Amino acid sequence: MAIWFRDSMSVDEMNAMRANTMLDVLGIRFTAIGEDSLEGTMPVDDRTVQPFRILHGGANVALAETLGSLASWLCLDPDRFYCVGVEINANHLRAMREGIVTGVATPIHLGRSTHVWEVRIRDEQDRPVCVSRMTMAVLEKRA
Repeated sequence: MAIWFRDSMSVDEMNAMRANTMLDVLGIRFTAIGEDSLEGTMPVDDRTVQPFRILHGGANVALAETLGSLASWLCLDPDRFYCVGVEINANHLRAMREGIVTGVATPIHLGRSTHVWEVRIRDEQDRPVCVSRMTMAVLEKRA
């Protein structure tokens, strides 16, 4: 059974939300939504590398936070709740100089007041590049 409150939102609709945001600048795209996962990609190019020409750790974190934040938002009733990130960490496991990375966000915990997501980022050969975990605060909207 799917975990999503907004189970009718398509990948195309998610990608339409990228306009005029950091996601657009970094080339982050949503590619798939599963029963309990959200997937997206990011190019390793001039926009996402650091001066030594390897994938910037902050770009990995931007991809991870993008996937975890949208996934958390998709789990909530938008009339009653919203969510904000409160913590993220990342372990950078492999350097990349070019190509595309793919991240997959899956829930560790979906509680009333917090959501915790794991985001695994891999290269085109399915090798791990980064593992991240983020915590979202779930807040009730005030009248």
